[in-house]
Amino acid sequence: KLAMGRPTASAGTQTDRGKMRVLLIEDEPVLGQAVQEQVAADGHAVDWVTRLDEADAALRAVDYALVLLDLHLPDGRGLDLLKTMRRGGDQRPVIILTARDQWGEKVAGFDAGADDYVTKPFHVEEVLARLRALIRRSAGHASSELTCGPVSVDTSTSRVTVDGFNVKLTAQ
Repeated sequence: KLAMGRPTASAGTQTDRGKMRVLLIEDEPVLGQAVQEQVAADGHAVDWVTRLDEADAALRAVDYALVLLDLHLPDGRGLDLLKTMRRGGDQRPVIILTARDQWGEKVAGFDAGADDYVTKPFHVEEVLARLRALIRRSAGHASSELTCGPVSVDTSTSRVTVDGFNVKLTAQ
């Protein structure tokens, strides 16, 4: 919930340590906690809310890099929030996380502006891979490899090379 990581107006897409800020909108406590912990372990700052009114307030207060959105919430439909975001010009990447797995519901999610759609139950690792892919694409990086001159960094494998030779790095 936001109480676990309440956003502030000064917080932005990228936190001071280079992590991406993610909003998780999920009302199921066990799943929400698991996703929050895994996304945080992947190096991102996560704010977790359980209701649409909390999500709306968080989206107004913080420039999140990405939104993880459940469709069925206690105070309404996540799809309505997504439609409102897109009508207002909000282009943040959104991944829908839902138990609704019928093709018509998936089409409605994509038509409403979702960038990806994951059905429950899922492995959190799959959600993390989709999150990383969306963040790369939204930042203009189609590949997980970043290159600057002779230096290349593969963000998916944490491998660094200089002029094609592997560089051994410490954990820090």
